[in-house]
Amino acid sequence: MSRALGVDLGTRRIGLALSDPTGTVASPYAVLTRSADRGRDHAAIVAAARETEAATIVVGLPLSLSGRVGPAARATLDEVDELRAAAEAEGLAVETLDERLTTVIAHQGMRAANTKRDARRRDVDKVAAAVMLQSYLDRAR
Repeated sequence: MSRALGVDLGTRRIGLALSDPTGTVASPYAVLTRSADRGRDHAAIVAAARETEAATIVVGLPLSLSGRVGPAARATLDEVDELRAAAEAEGLAVETLDERLTTVIAHQGMRAANTKRDARRRDVDKVAAAVMLQSYLDRAR
């Protein structure tokens, strides 16, 4: 397996996580601030994938707790289609993965590590992306 970039598409921020070159361990990578232009946001995601030599972009899909595709997941799937067009033009694959409760898990882990509130607010998106990406990597093994 090669490197993968995990993406948590938020309304204000986009959390990024990165796997190691063997595709075994995911780590928080960066947080992008949303612009008013989704095309620009997608270009930034693709640029991060290229810079880190990721072959796959894994986007978290916010399914409802019942596992159904609700309004948030539909909106994400629409955005993923746009991102996929930009990524595939660069030779990158785009996949989605259920991200239910990743933000909750990220917050719990950061609180357990005694991370200060401001740092939690600043970093939770990339930590949630890492939780989601680790789940993807574990399933691929």
